[in-house]
Amino acid sequence: MGTADRPRKVLVVDDSNLVRRYYRAALEGSGFAVEEALNGLEGIEKLLLETFDLVILDVNMPKMDGFTFLADLRARSAPSAAVPVLVISTEAGVQDREAARQAGANYYLVKPVAEDDLVAHAAVLTGRPS
Repeated sequence: MGTADRPRKVLVVDDSNLVRRYYRAALEGSGFAVEEALNGLEGIEKLLLETFDLVILDVNMPKMDGFTFLADLRARSAPSAAVPVLVISTEAGVQDREAARQAGANYYLVKPVAEDDLVAHAAVLTGRPS
């Protein structure tokens, strides 16, 4: 299997077990490989150990929130610093979208996200052929 044919690896960083399970089911059902982190701190640790094609990130989490995660990630010199990040949050204000963009997010969606939308955004951000 060539690089173009391998499953794209997605790291889901969200403190909600239900949300992580929902994202995992949708993404794995569409051919993505999924890893999970319970908060931003665990997410950074996983990114230091593995290479991912996409991070799906919540904003409001314990230990390290999404904006702190993004700032930490983008400040690194490691190749993982350039990984695309899709922020999905309950925060729906224009200021929230702007804060995510300023912190380094590639795209911002508001929860709840339909399975089809999640998979479509993941495919675009990872450059996966449809």
